[in-house]
Amino acid sequence: MKRVLLFIVTNLAILVVLSISLRLLGVERILDEQGVGLDYEALLAFAAVFGMGGAFISLAISKWMAIQATGAQIITEPRDEVERWLVETVRRQARAAGIGMPDVAIYPSPDPNAFATGARRDKALVAVSTGLLQHMDRDEAEAVLGHEVSHIANGDMITLALIQGVVNTFVIFLSRVVGYLVDRLVFRNERGHGPGFWITAIVAEIVLGILASIIVFWFSRQREFRADAGGARLAGREKMIAALRRLKAIAEGGRVEPHLPDQLAAFGIFGKAGGGLARLFMTHPPLEERIARLEAGG
Repeated sequence: MKRVLLFIVTNLAILVVLSISLRLLGVERILDEQGVGLDYEALLAFAAVFGMGGAFISLAISKWMAIQATGAQIITEPRDEVERWLVETVRRQARAAGIGMPDVAIYPSPDPNAFATGARRDKALVAVSTGLLQHMDRDEAEAVLGHEVSHIANGDMITLALIQGVVNTFVIFLSRVVGYLVDRLVFRNERGHGPGFWITAIVAEIVLGILASIIVFWFSRQREFRADAGGARLAGREKMIAALRRLKAIAEGGRVEPHLPDQLAAFGIFGKAGGGLARLFMTHPPLEERIARLEAGG
């Protein structure tokens, strides 16, 4: 519920600031020349620019944001045997996956986690936590690295940004259509935008945004299965299963919980569990399902 509430507050703040700014600048011209009907082409163009633009700006700065948010230190010159092993393992896996060598980083966290991010397959970042290095042996850590390299090879970050952009576009578009209809049919406003439009558009964008995020989270869960399969190919199926079992044991033991920043939660090796409706907003499938899929040969 905390993440859903954060989502609502963030979207509300963005919408209010964006709507006021565009209104003052005279950019949001979505009515026809008579100020009566909607100019659907202009509205769709407006929605696409801000929906797709926001998603791809986030993707473009994702690597920098990840480093700032986690305090990750990129390994430029390995200082010890562990760092040398990390760099060489990622180099070998990247070559096998057919991508350019990612930057390799370590970030301070007791959470046994890792993530990959970046706008380009040949200029990405793979980062592991100090907790992962403490809790996992080399075989398990190798599988986790293979999982993250597979995310890059599959183009998951770009695809997720594209899906998020399309979803954002339709949320912006439909929320204003709903606002227009309520303004005309309920509040009987015949020209321009009345208060009914702005209030309804804000509420509709929040509701539609939550519903649309279910699609994004569903895709995020599916890509985890694919990355597990990729990790199994790069490091070995038994190593990947062992890594997931280790994470499951740690999670069940209650020793540590995944606590990557929200903007990186979908890119970690595992996420917080949930049941019921909360499952719809999970970025990762339950670990037992991922293990079962691998054991079944998936």
